Amino acid sequence: MTRVSVFSSPLLLGFDHIERVLDRVNKTAAEGYPPYNIEQTGEHRLRITLAVAGFCDEDLSVNVEDNQLVIRGKQHNDTTNRIYLHRGIAARQFTRSFVLAEGIEVRGAEISNGLLHVDLERPVPQPKVTQVKIKSAAAKTTTKTIDVDPNT
Repeated sequence: MTRVSVFSSPLLLGFDHIERVLDRVNKTAAEGYPPYNIEQTGEHRLRITLAVAGFCDEDLSVNVEDNQLVIRGKQHNDTTNRIYLHRGIAARQFTRSFVLAEGIEVRGAEISNGLLHVDLERPVPQPKVTQVKIKSAAAKTTTKTIDVDPNT
């Protein structure tokens, strides 16, 4: 079955980047591991919390790649040979991506009690006022040379 894209219209040239981002978001949304929350912690602040039980800070990486926040987890192999009678705690590697809006900055990440917290902030742009000097075409200055006779 052929997939028909919304962006295949000849009137929407150059939107293939947006289509790839939407495909990535859709693929990420379909994955369920690790579970996460997104909460608003202030007027311009967000916090993403991922449940990463069994991972330590050396097993996790938080990167900003272009306009995406990419969180990866990979547990290092145990040196001990464990025999599990039941294994219900997931120990698989994961990659979780979040598309960031323009201007969103990652302020930090911390792991606590099996939860990875990533804090984001959208800085409020300060209004910038610049005065532009207006030149008048009629107010051009000209330089005149006057010959002075030193004998007079």
